[in-house]
Amino acid sequence: MKSDLLLQTYGADLTGMVCGFRFTPTHAGQPLDADEVIAWCREHKADTAVKEGEGSDEFLWLHFNLAHSASERWMRSQLDLPETFFDALREGSHSTRIEHADGALRAVVNDVIFNLEFIPSEIATLWIYVHKRIIVTARLKPLRSIDRLRASVRDGEIFRSAVELLVHLMRDQADLLVQIVRRTSADVDRIEDRFLLQRPTQNRLDLGAMRRTLTRLQRMLAPEPGAIFRLLARPPRWLHPEDVQDLRESTEEFSVVLSDVAGLIERVRLLQEEITSRLDAQNNRTLFTLTLVTVLAMPINIVAGFFGMNVGGVPLAENKNGFWVMVLLVAGFTGLAGWWVFRRRRER
Repeated sequence: MKSDLLLQTYGADLTGMVCGFRFTPTHAGQPLDADEVIAWCREHKADTAVKEGEGSDEFLWLHFNLAHSASERWMRSQLDLPETFFDALREGSHSTRIEHADGALRAVVNDVIFNLEFIPSEIATLWIYVHKRIIVTARLKPLRSIDRLRASVRDGEIFRSAVELLVHLMRDQADLLVQIVRRTSADVDRIEDRFLLQRPTQNRLDLGAMRRTLTRLQRMLAPEPGAIFRLLARPPRWLHPEDVQDLRESTEEFSVVLSDVAGLIERVRLLQEEITSRLDAQNNRTLFTLTLVTVLAMPINIVAGFFGMNVGGVPLAENKNGFWVMVLLVAGFTGLAGWWVFRRRRER
């Protein structure tokens, strides 16, 4: 529990801000602390509803850890964010969506939790607010796509607008999904090879876990392309044409990846059915063997039961060849029973 708490609050300052950067179209992002963000907002009058064409082309990216108790309070007091953004933070629905409201973009996306083992079994939510001069992201748990975006910013990548930063985040998300699909495909190939070679393995358990993970990823991420396409039908006026084109291209790439996920889920399902079919065939053969043994043992058990009765008049009791007569009788009945069982099996 202690390690989980450290993971959730790692990297945030006293305000709950994990990182902050200031961008210009021609320069890489410069890191900012909370005090510098406040000064920047005062300088620009914290006007996130600025009309197009006014002011400079600078914009900020601020990333917050919602597990920090001070983060929401600081955003309310220092950033001119609409109340609908904070309502989205508190509502229970984490379904993926991107909306144009209050002159800005609000998005709720889901991503894989950052961990050292790179196990895509857990998914967390990222809340995003995008305007011409500011992009705010907030999460409860560390996310891999955000970590990759921070690495790109620190490496000096240049972004012309806040929307281009959002597009980069979506492409990082798609790249991460591609990695998951490739790793899962390799695992499925390994299981399929072992299955074809009829080697014992925990195929069903492994495939079941893979299918659950992929299905959950597909369910959580599938609405994202549709939401962006609806947004692109009526984009905000302050969006650059290049940003609209980048959004469209990233959405198409993400749709292709989701199609790959759907295809991999279908492949896993078919492999599960094939394994189940083989196990059913093995069980049928085992049951047939048990049935055959039971049927073949039935005559001798019946005869032994009759001759084991402590009553008078037991036949062949005084006959010196009585034992062999009973052996032939039992063998005949056993052969007849075996012939009947095999005949019924061939008829089926």
